[in-house]
Amino acid sequence: MTQTEFDPRLHQQMGEVLAEVRNLRDAFRQSEIKSDNSRASMHQRMDLLVDRVGKVEGNVAAVQEDISEMRPVTDDVKRWKLMGLGAIGVIGIGGMAMGVTFADAIRRIGAIVIGR
Repeated sequence: MTQTEFDPRLHQQMGEVLAEVRNLRDAFRQSEIKSDNSRASMHQRMDLLVDRVGKVEGNVAAVQEDISEMRPVTDDVKRWKLMGLGAIGVIGIGGMAMGVTFADAIRRIGAIVIGR
């Protein structure tokens, strides 16, 4: 074959190769576009997460401050409860002692009245 000869198979194969190269280029371009969109979406979600974590940290700090303010009150209430239970115990023992004394006094008065 000389340079001037026309080989249709060769031209057809070269055309197919060029078409495949163009298809590959288009596929790479589409893949890049999808990757860019995916990365942009991921960055948006990360930004939202950073904002949410910042808000949670702020809320946790506020709650910890509230808890530290509540701690003395809770301790006082526990102390008052223990003091109240102690007072109720003392009053109960005193009431029991008075009841026994009153019952014994009535028994003695009854014994005197009945004449035993």
